[in-house]
Amino acid sequence: QVQLVESGGGLVQAGGSLRLSCAASGRAFSTAAMGWFRQAPGKEREFVTAINWNFGYTYYTDSVKGRFTISRDNAKNTVYLQMNSLKPEDTAVYYCAANTRTGWRISDSEAYDTWGQGTQVTVSS
Repeated sequence: QVQLVESGGGLVQAGGSLRLSCAASGRAFSTAAMGWFRQAPGKEREFVTAINWNFGYTYYTDSVKGRFTISRDNAKNTVYLQMNSLKPEDTAVYYCAANTRTGWRISDSEAYDTWGQGTQVTVSS
């Protein structure tokens, strides 16, 4: 079983930056993409960004384009989320996930079957 361990969450002021990391460990499996989702209190989990594991194709939800950057280090089995110009509405628990399922869009949570524990990001105004 592959385990995803997240780190880097915290409290920052609006306009600040934060970098999240997600390291995969355990038995290797076929992973098409790694993604980041977030969930605020009382709201549904939403897609943030994803990256194709082998070739680095990236995808972003409109609300974070130009502010967030996803990247990966294949040798370290680690995916990163650089978050700049943070806004209070970015406040949420951020989850990384591994996409191993076919027949789903990369932005669909159903495409992901391995999830990290989540890391809290709080942006104050």
